[in-house]
Amino acid sequence: MTDADLIAACCQGSSRAQKLLYERFAGMMLGVCLRYLRRREDAEEALLSGFAKTFRALSQYRHEGSFEGWIRRIMVNEALGMLRRKEPLHLAIDDLTYDVPATAAEAESQLNAADMLALLAELPAGYRTVFNLYALEGYSHPEIGELLGISEGTSKSQLSKARAMLQRRLVAASQTATPSSNASPKELYATGRY
Repeated sequence: MTDADLIAACCQGSSRAQKLLYERFAGMMLGVCLRYLRRREDAEEALLSGFAKTFRALSQYRHEGSFEGWIRRIMVNEALGMLRRKEPLHLAIDDLTYDVPATAAEAESQLNAADMLALLAELPAGYRTVFNLYALEGYSHPEIGELLGISEGTSKSQLSKARAMLQRRLVAASQTATPSSNASPKELYATGRY
């Protein structure tokens, strides 16, 4: 069954079609919600609430752009609403400045996607939210500012700080993932593992 067939059947009230639509997109959309919300229970709640809104608004879908993208926007908005209730975004500003060394290409290759998502999940709420919206969802800084009720400059600052923090954590994670017994003294000194 195509997305268009499912949408039409759902609009006619078919519970089977609703179940199929949910099963087709739930896993992917739970992943979206988990990127914004730390607790799985919160992400699952946002997912269910988002699907309820999706089913109520299906008749408004205009078949312009991808249906997955349309559902994703609903889920992002639902996760952001829950995030506003659960974690104060304005408290996530990091006043410390750091010199961030360039990350070696091998650092990223030593971590799998789950490790990268875990590093992302450890970011403070404001950093994590802006990073997700900008880097993963493709929103612009003015759009992020409007979504979160912050200025465009604050959005840019939060993104910059999120990237710096992720880069520091990526370097640290890659250092613990690499066996140091095979490294030369020069390599150990360069990475700070001497």
